[in-house]
Amino acid sequence: MSCEHLICAQCAGPVADGRCPVCRAARSDLHHHHSHGLSIPYVLAILLLIAAVMLAIQHLG
Repeated sequence: MSCEHLICAQCAGPVADGRCPVCRAARSDLHHHHSHGLSIPYVLAILLLIAAVMLAIQHLG
């Protein structure tokens, strides 16, 4: 989603312009929403690491 076409409910200006604190907060939230949580490549790397450790333990035992 992009803030390019969103209109602020408080100042009625484009959110992309960031005219008021509400606009700036909404713009910031839209542009940084990917930074929260775990990304898919990160989760896959963790799963592969766990699988490799389990295989190593199984092989040794």
